[in-house]
Amino acid sequence: MPMTVTKAIFPVAGLGTRFLPATKAQPKEMLPVVDKPLIQYAVEEAYAAGVREMIFVTGRHKRAIEDHFDMTFELELALEQAGKRELLEVVRSVKPDDMECIYVRQAQALGLGHAVLCAQRLVGDEPFAVLLADDLMVGEPPVLQQMVQQFDEWQASILAVQEVPAEHTRRYGIVAGRSVNERLVDVAQIVEKPAPEAAPSRLGVAGRYILTPGVMREIAAQPRGVGGEIQLTDGIASLLRREKVFAYRYQGKRYDCGSKEGFLQANVELALQHPELGAGFRAFLSSLDA
Repeated sequence: MPMTVTKAIFPVAGLGTRFLPATKAQPKEMLPVVDKPLIQYAVEEAYAAGVREMIFVTGRHKRAIEDHFDMTFELELALEQAGKRELLEVVRSVKPDDMECIYVRQAQALGLGHAVLCAQRLVGDEPFAVLLADDLMVGEPPVLQQMVQQFDEWQASILAVQEVPAEHTRRYGIVAGRSVNERLVDVAQIVEKPAPEAAPSRLGVAGRYILTPGVMREIAAQPRGVGGEIQLTDGIASLLRREKVFAYRYQGKRYDCGSKEGFLQANVELALQHPELGAGFRAFLSSLDA
């Protein structure tokens, strides 16, 4: 019977130091892009791809994420009594009835591989997605949905990739391999944050993965890698020795909201596309040039 993707891991235990002081008392994943927090964009993308079990790997000071996806009885009652039906629907749509949210603590920040490993018992023997909320992905269909379609066909791990400038290879896991078609690469090699002269290609892994359960064993066997952390990339490199892994050139755009510049770009571009705000905001931006 073919495997299907119904579970997703969201590693949200990071401290968000690049956004201090904004993240001193709130998680960076709760920073809003226009009118929704970053984490909600990622959860909506997973839901659109058929995922119904959302597993959040959290740390201290992350209660706001749990509260965001919880029912807010007082708020819903107040909106209902005030006759604000549209706002009530907005609040209720944050967590559809058929979506389950599960929270597991990452006690120490030991890297992305370690965060994924924290969810091992919840994932069991099923394939799963990993979504990094820092990477806000906009695509039609949504990027994870594109990847699930690839997984359904190949029944193997799928990594989202994009061409990155040579001088940026130190920021990414870099893959190389044989092209299967114009969007898919049969991965032969994956290296975490190589120097430009050592990078096997310029295909950088973006913050979306679909992984087979076998990767958990490989991560668990890894020594600490780059930065003294347990790297997901190293686990995938080990998995390559046992299973096929494919890299998928997704259709869409990625905003690196882990950086202030990318976060501001996402806010501006998504505000311009907003059905209610777009026209007025565009006029405002034009007036700044005048």
